[in-house]
Amino acid sequence: MAGTIRKVARVVPLARLLATAQVLMLARRHWLRLEPDERRRVITLVRRGRGVGHNLSVAERAELARLIAKADPRLFAGLVAQRFSPVPLPRRVVRGRKRP
Repeated sequence: MAGTIRKVARVVPLARLLATAQVLMLARRHWLRLEPDERRRVITLVRRGRGVGHNLSVAERAELARLIAKADPRLFAGLVAQRFSPVPLPRRVVRGRKRP
């Protein structure tokens, strides 16, 4: 195992590893916005769907969409972009338009 880690360390520059870790930490924060039972349900639906939407019923697709929306993927994408942008991004780019 240690040999494998050393090989990976030589191939992948440290900056790339740190960037990956930052994205994983952001993803975890958004994943934890869901309750434990909701996280289990997302996993169940994704497995049942096998990456194809028509493998789920209309109600299951709606439930999955609701759960994913609760994790706020728009904010996640904006925060990742902000993290790696060389210049500060406007708030509307990171967080989206203000909702009425």
